[in-house]
Amino acid sequence: MTETYEVIVIGGGAAGLSAALVLGRARRRTLVVDAGEPRNAPAAHMQGFLSRDGMAPAEFLAVGREEIARYGVELVRDRAVDARRDTGAPPAGRDRGFAVTLAGGPTVRARQLVVATGLKDELPEVPGLAERFGRDVLHCPYCHGWEVRDKAFGVLATTPMSVHQALMVTQWSKDVTFFLHSVASDELSDDDLRRLAAAGVKVVPGEVAGLVVEDDRLTGVRLAGGAPSGGSAVHARDVLFVAPRAVPRTGLLERLGAEMRETPFGRYPVIDERGLTTVPGLWAAGNASGFSEQVVNAASRGYRAGAAINGELLMSDLDSAVGR
Repeated sequence: MTETYEVIVIGGGAAGLSAALVLGRARRRTLVVDAGEPRNAPAAHMQGFLSRDGMAPAEFLAVGREEIARYGVELVRDRAVDARRDTGAPPAGRDRGFAVTLAGGPTVRARQLVVATGLKDELPEVPGLAERFGRDVLHCPYCHGWEVRDKAFGVLATTPMSVHQALMVTQWSKDVTFFLHSVASDELSDDDLRRLAAAGVKVVPGEVAGLVVEDDRLTGVRLAGGAPSGGSAVHARDVLFVAPRAVPRTGLLERLGAEMRETPFGRYPVIDERGLTTVPGLWAAGNASGFSEQVVNAASRGYRAGAAINGELLMSDLDSAVGR
């Protein structure tokens, strides 16, 4: 059997749960489809969310699920494998809705669809990096900088843009080493070199071969084939910052015909200030709408989309009632 909702939210992270909370409180029949793959799962705590600073991500999501359930929002642990415009004839005055196919088999339908599927981090292929990601291999100084302040930092370059990360982390430590890894020295601009020198960042050429871990903590970064300068091949470091390659999970948006835009961090949908894509009734929130939506921003995006959707549904129903 096919269940029909007013709104389906694909993605049960901060953005999706926030949208669902607003919609549930607005008495909209809402379904959240959650595959259970939050981006921040490796992190022990999340920071920078007022009143939730230091809260474990898993606890945050558990509380969110409890809150939406109070308002009758349904949640299914499943994966949306396909989405399409509904082929049925819509009621007069309404746009066609959406049909969403779940991995578990059923198809669910809704008048409006929110895609809050986030993104996936792809780490450089350095042995040991993935195992320590979220512990002492980090990517965001705003998320973790305070907790590791004044320790010996390393920054692993993956593109010339990694210079920005190396400069930013100097706000939290004055002992920063920038490992060029896969970036050639001549790829850095004169401005890059001047700023790195002014910030006191040590620049080390050569590929990083792996990490040194002792007693389950990072103690150093090992270069491949020894140090180019003839010095030690191991640099003592307590923390290593790295910028993963962001892979937006926007396949459903593209399949539904949403206009996309190229950014330095991947392809994201063109949206208005509320999160509406170029497809009527199709919304994007959280990291499915942009790269830099941290938890507090994602929750805000979800709230804004939820409130806008309720207004859209209300006005559509009123216009339909008067025959427009």
